[in-house]
Amino acid sequence: MAPLTRPTVLVVEDEAELRQTVVDSLEASGFNVAQAPDAADATSRLESFAYDALVIDLGLPDADGMEVLKSALARYPQMNCVVMTGFGGVEDAVKAIRLGAVDFLIKPFQLVALSAALNRRRLQQENAELRAQLHDRFHFDHVVGRSAPMQRVFSTLELVAPMNSTVLIHGETGTGKELIARTIHHNSQRRDEHFVGFNAAAIPETLAEAELFGHAKGAFTGAINARVGRFELAHKGTLFIDEVSSMSLALQAKLLRALQEREIERVGESRPLKCDIRVVAATNVDLKKLVKDGTFREDLFYRLNVVPITLPPLRARREDIAPLAQHFVLKSCRSNGVPPRTIGQAALRALMAHAWPGNIRELENAIEHAIALSGGETEITPALLPEEIRAPGHAMMLSGITIPDEGIHFVEVVSQLERELIVRSLEKTGGNKRQAARLLNLSRTTLIDKLHRLGESVDKSAA
Repeated sequence: MAPLTRPTVLVVEDEAELRQTVVDSLEASGFNVAQAPDAADATSRLESFAYDALVIDLGLPDADGMEVLKSALARYPQMNCVVMTGFGGVEDAVKAIRLGAVDFLIKPFQLVALSAALNRRRLQQENAELRAQLHDRFHFDHVVGRSAPMQRVFSTLELVAPMNSTVLIHGETGTGKELIARTIHHNSQRRDEHFVGFNAAAIPETLAEAELFGHAKGAFTGAINARVGRFELAHKGTLFIDEVSSMSLALQAKLLRALQEREIERVGESRPLKCDIRVVAATNVDLKKLVKDGTFREDLFYRLNVVPITLPPLRARREDIAPLAQHFVLKSCRSNGVPPRTIGQAALRALMAHAWPGNIRELENAIEHAIALSGGETEITPALLPEEIRAPGHAMMLSGITIPDEGIHFVEVVSQLERELIVRSLEKTGGNKRQAARLLNLSRTTLIDKLHRLGESVDKSAA
């Protein structure tokens, strides 16, 4: 299947004419290309976006290109990097290759050689990924994550899934706890049996016990017929208890007994029923704190917390945003019967800059929103994204501005707003100009130019 989006490349070259020639050549070869004239701009871009490839000149005006290469590969080990220089020799070539570059080109070089180097590496990676999918890791197809935190989760899943151990999944709302629970089930010895979900927060307390354990006919008003509970439905399979912290203490006691004895009693019956199930529970709160507060049983906590798995929030795994977004584009296009869309560079930057309080669920909704509004467009642009993502904080900043009857001095007001944005970004980053530039979607050199133009008072006020 063809990739959803064209591979992204950052070209770093101080000579404008050569830089544009390289950009044009790579775009004609099917790449989505961004460009930077110096190390500062390149570093700023690399901090805010995970490019698939980097083409960099070693002789940059403001820094050693080799240092930029080293930093880029430290941040993105899988990035395909090609180094070019007009004066480098064998020593530079060896150093670049040792750092992780896939090729080294000495100017002048054939542009076809550059495209060939990037494509060759990309094909090698795609073949490796296909081999991995055909191996026993097929079960992670729907769990997208190349970041270090997610790789740790994958390592734990590989060990835990085949076992019968109880698992407790910790994670903020929207981080994909149920998906992980299903992944555990589908890669266990119980995969051919039922996966049964029970959301403790979604069912009224008065009905929760009957839903979980079932009830006899006439057990309470409205119990016209006997009913099988979630425990019985999950016999031989997996029971997923979501938001387990929402259970009352009384229900916690009955759950603890069921886990200890591996048997249940339907509401209104005294005859115990044996149940062979694996329990995977999930919570978005700190159960240890609830234990201290006396609202969650300590013995139940230890019974559930046999193997804990913590899912990181999306803001802690930003390198996963682009592949997740591409995954959701494909999913949304398929479900809506529309041709595949690509995600434009500007839209990806907006996605990378967002805080994602709603985590993966918010990202999926944002992509669904963009696909729904795309119409005949083949590329997702920032205009198609939800307002809070494409223009974070704009409405809040502008809402406090009023225009008096006598009018305003436009240049002074805009200058003041620009100054305030810069001061706030520097305050937020502790004076780190590179990080402040990333927050404002500016290059570091542009931010420094604005600082000089607005005066030293900006630096002092943020210090």
